[in-house]
Amino acid sequence: MRVRRAPAVRTSTAARRSTAKRHRVRPPRGLTAVALLGTALFAVPVLALLFEVPWTRLPSLLRSDVVSDALRVSAISSLAATAISAVLGIPVAWFLARGSGPGRSVIRAIATLPMVIPPVVGGAALLYAFGRRGLIGEFVNDATGLLLPFSLWGVIIANTFVAMPFLVVTVEGALRNLDPDHERAAASLGAHPWTVFRRITLPLIGPSVRAGLILVWARSLGEFGATVTFAGNLQGRTQSLPLAVFVALESDRDAAVAISLVLIAISFVVLIILRDRWWHQP
Repeated sequence: MRVRRAPAVRTSTAARRSTAKRHRVRPPRGLTAVALLGTALFAVPVLALLFEVPWTRLPSLLRSDVVSDALRVSAISSLAATAISAVLGIPVAWFLARGSGPGRSVIRAIATLPMVIPPVVGGAALLYAFGRRGLIGEFVNDATGLLLPFSLWGVIIANTFVAMPFLVVTVEGALRNLDPDHERAAASLGAHPWTVFRRITLPLIGPSVRAGLILVWARSLGEFGATVTFAGNLQGRTQSLPLAVFVALESDRDAAVAISLVLIAISFVVLIILRDRWWHQP
């Protein structure tokens, strides 16, 4: 006698989610309380700043010369730093993930060092490297007459130095987790390595590249320590939005709060955009 097999029952996505919710382990109450306390550590300062915002004067404060000049410097420097990081950072990330040969650990440490050293230390290092009498800056100044410190180019270099490691780390992680079968298939069909990189690799890691570039832009927009050390704090020339906040805290607190509100709003939007790049959304 032939025994018929029972038809397979396909569980819908909604049913699986319902089952998962019923069997979800509840966190300890004490842990939840500590988590809320930790969240309050971030939320309370932001709320305190919002209570100090001069809402009636906000439009006029944001239209002032100080804010407009700082916004222009920040916009130009952050976008330029993002473009430079894309050109330099993606190859660095590729070499760290796919390159061969000794020394990659040392190169990775050097490439990510600005993420852990104090920004002021980074600014001092830039000054000794690219200053008028610096290791490289002296030759650049003699050859072109370009003085990098206390110029808009100095702000761009400082932003790139501090922010590019975020792109390197993001893209390297994406390359390490990338399935190489598509690249191998293209190479087996005779595609040039540059064609494989441009037509296969970059599109596959595109979301991570975009996330890394957004992080670079946001970090450049909020950079303070390396910029003030290497490029100075000259209104209309090197004074970015964070530097304007620092100056306004001593002369016009309402302007400082208004600029801080703009930076917080931008950062909040960036975090929302990048949410799905950091953890899985159920």
